[in-house]
Amino acid sequence: MKKIMAASVLALSASLLTPLGTTPAQAAAPRTALPAPTGDLPVGRTDLHLIDSSRPDPWVADRNVRELMVTLWYPARKTRGKTAPYLTPKESELLMRSEPRLDDLPADTLAKVPTHARAGAPAVTRKGGWPLVVLSPGMTMPRATMTSLAEEFASRGYLVAGIEHTYESLGTTFPDGRTVTFEAGKAGQTPETGAKVARVRAADTEFVLDRLGRSKRWNRLIDERRIAMVGHSVGGQSAAHLLPVSKRIKAAVNLDGTYNPKTPAEPVDKPFMMIGNPRHAPEAGGKDGSWDAFWPHVTGDWKRRLTVTGAEHMSFVDYAVLLPQLGLPVAPMDGKRSIAITRAYVTAFLDLHLKGKRQPLLDKPSKDYPEVKFG
Repeated sequence: MKKIMAASVLALSASLLTPLGTTPAQAAAPRTALPAPTGDLPVGRTDLHLIDSSRPDPWVADRNVRELMVTLWYPARKTRGKTAPYLTPKESELLMRSEPRLDDLPADTLAKVPTHARAGAPAVTRKGGWPLVVLSPGMTMPRATMTSLAEEFASRGYLVAGIEHTYESLGTTFPDGRTVTFEAGKAGQTPETGAKVARVRAADTEFVLDRLGRSKRWNRLIDERRIAMVGHSVGGQSAAHLLPVSKRIKAAVNLDGTYNPKTPAEPVDKPFMMIGNPRHAPEAGGKDGSWDAFWPHVTGDWKRRLTVTGAEHMSFVDYAVLLPQLGLPVAPMDGKRSIAITRAYVTAFLDLHLKGKRQPLLDKPSKDYPEVKFG
């Protein structure tokens, strides 16, 4: 895996996209917006603070428990309540101040990103529960960066759990007001660190599933027979490594995640899809060989490897639209278009494997999405 920095992924993504001579962001606070969900159901949101007392924190030596924040998005009854905040002010400050070109913008800019989910809205119950989708974000990235996907899935009849992998995000605020920041792998990424991240995220995910399963409030909303995991970047590679060894996760999607380690402990024999930017394509000339190394270990009857022309690493999450709104350089593909493509293909995957609905979109290239290449 390439070396990563303790600075924000905002800085990483900007450096990947920025030409020389780029003008700094202006002082005026920008207007920010995320694409609205397209499903028929209103969306509610609740944050959970979970403590795993069975293990110490793997990244900070003096923490003898593992604390996690989890956001649940779900189909909700119609309500006029307040929309949920995108980030806390302190989380926003940590992300904004990690990118020098955003120094002239207000520190709470990302805390003011409008969302489409109502905080604490009553959930809609369904006989047998809703299929569950677990989301795992990229390294340094808060769970909020997958909001556009989470709201879409919830509006289409899924319960969604976004996991904040503490100390792997630039900013995590707990209910008592504490905000902690990035600690994992500050010295750079090695195969050993990559393997540790995968193990930590696997343990985090299984713990969250245990707690949701034991919760009187949330268990009745979950169909535990139908659980999938979708991850971005290191969250995607973690989903891939967890899929073959988890008894509960039935299918998974890797959004542009580089594999480190490059091979799973066991063959991936369940439904699995990889969607990435062109450096992952078989004809990419070795720019990212981890997909080529991992792919032979995907042995299930259903698998897809897709690349999206014009996409960059951040094209599959909220930063696709937020970075340009903050005045940072854009990817070759328009952010709204890349989010629409990601939503379409991941929702089709979930509908096929969790709801049993046939999805011709996943069978072959589509004239509606000519940017998506099957490989």
